[in-house]
Amino acid sequence: MRHRYLPMTEEDRSAMLGTIGVQTVDDLFADIPETVRYQGRLPLSEALDEYALLRHMNRLAGRNAHFDSHISFLGAGLYDHHIPVVINHVISRSEFYTAYTPYQPEISQGELQAIFEFQSYICELTGMKVANASMYDGATALAEAAVLASGQTRRTRIVVSAAVHPEARGVLATTARGLGLEIVTVGTADGITDVAALAAAIDDRTAAVLVQYPNFFGGIEDLAAMEKLAHRAKALLVVSANPLALGLLEAPGRLGADIVVGDAQPLGISASLGGPTCGYFAVAEPLMRRMPGRIVGQTVDRSGKRGFVLTLQAREQHIRREKATSNICSNQALLALCASVYLSVMGREGLREACELNIRKSHYAAKRLSAVPGVTLAFNIPFFNEFAVKLPEGTDLSAVGSKLAQAGFLGGYDLGRDYPELAGHMLIAVTEKRTRTEIDEFASALEGCL
Repeated sequence: MRHRYLPMTEEDRSAMLGTIGVQTVDDLFADIPETVRYQGRLPLSEALDEYALLRHMNRLAGRNAHFDSHISFLGAGLYDHHIPVVINHVISRSEFYTAYTPYQPEISQGELQAIFEFQSYICELTGMKVANASMYDGATALAEAAVLASGQTRRTRIVVSAAVHPEARGVLATTARGLGLEIVTVGTADGITDVAALAAAIDDRTAAVLVQYPNFFGGIEDLAAMEKLAHRAKALLVVSANPLALGLLEAPGRLGADIVVGDAQPLGISASLGGPTCGYFAVAEPLMRRMPGRIVGQTVDRSGKRGFVLTLQAREQHIRREKATSNICSNQALLALCASVYLSVMGREGLREACELNIRKSHYAAKRLSAVPGVTLAFNIPFFNEFAVKLPEGTDLSAVGSKLAQAGFLGGYDLGRDYPELAGHMLIAVTEKRTRTEIDEFASALEGCL
């Protein structure tokens, strides 16, 4: 009988115990005092056969609310965008699905070319000169950008907008603690970064200014104004951008950004109950050698044929540890491939059309929801596909979320979780997948909850 895994028989167990010279498995834990060992038996069921185990896991999975079972208006960093079916077909090919780091270029040309195409797409979207072979996710990419800026400027002060994703700021704070960086958070005014407060926070100790575009509340920041403030103090401007929105918004690189990072999840990557996703990292050419991770480059062989190689690998595995720019060792090549396939399938016009659908549908939803009694738009700002609404005073957002889920909707994000001053506010995301009927039904459901 063939198994999906290698089972261990009692004979196998006895042979292994005999080889290492003990009688029972408990003998392996003899050095651990009895007082700290778990006494009794773990509360687990009896062993299940393969069929019973699959049924059990499917029942557990069925308890999750997901994009196929519910209509999603939940964003806050992970979005329910259309994923062309060709993406899963391509990434399921074994040469991509099981590929590891392409250390040997002579046998990794397909993988290297796929990564090279990803870098090229990111450069085109962001308006930057160089992009690396992807990062873990958008949050770690932002933290790495702060580290790069500190090393480049030899300063330790990082000024970050409160309108940057709270979880990304959490990763930034953890990274800063270990490297001795000072984090200064600048507040917001009407849903976008308070430019006056930002100007006051920037000084000659500032290494970088970190902003999000569109920001966590969905608002479009004035990058041109921020660029002047940052560069006047000889600091770097770091922009965390939604790559899908860059199909329509002005590229940060053309507005003076020094580093552009973000998460490629909107580009054909499944939300997968929270991840994994794929971070991207792009810089102006003078910062190329300080980028974390690796870069795939294009060259020619002795016969003049085009080929691909790992060009820059400024990480601790390849150079002396103290000279490494980062300890990032892996990239998200499979998910970067998702983004590359998505962009190649959509093309310029398809990407622009998807952006326009996001804008039109989200603005219709904002108008429709603000017509619900007691519901108002929180901010009067331009936005892409996400916006905040204020619910009636004293509304229990947790209860509202539960009622919406029962009605078949994934409601918005409770902004009070991260911004106490925004208690009673909900962040709503509307993508190209939402129909007019779904938006109207959501508005009616929300009204019923209130």
